[in-house]
Amino acid sequence: MPIGNALSGANRHDCKMAVAVLRRPVVRRPKPTRKRRQHIGLDKGYDYPFIRTALKRRGYDVHIPKRGGSPVVSPVMCHRARRWVVERTGRWQNLFRRLKTRYEVYSANYEGFVHLANAIICFRSCRR
Repeated sequence: MPIGNALSGANRHDCKMAVAVLRRPVVRRPKPTRKRRQHIGLDKGYDYPFIRTALKRRGYDVHIPKRGGSPVVSPVMCHRARRWVVERTGRWQNLFRRLKTRYEVYSANYEGFVHLANAIICFRSCRR
């Protein structure tokens, strides 16, 4: 499910907006406990020190592979870890025609449609 959303220009790199997305959650996050730790898995595009510290400060266990390294194969699972969650969520949002091509002049109107799309995505995920 989407963690949060923040609007920016199309030419802005994802790592620049990662902290802004964490500040604007779609669904309120439960408090992490010792028994139930919260993990976040991102791809190599988010391997920057300021992202790692921001995520650790918010109580997440961070799973980001190092840039330039080879994929890690878990000895238990015998296959590569899947870190395509960010791209999958972006794809789910692009399935909404209104979001794929922005027709709105005002950013507040577009952001309203983004919130609506995220609500539909969360509803569909809970239904499964």
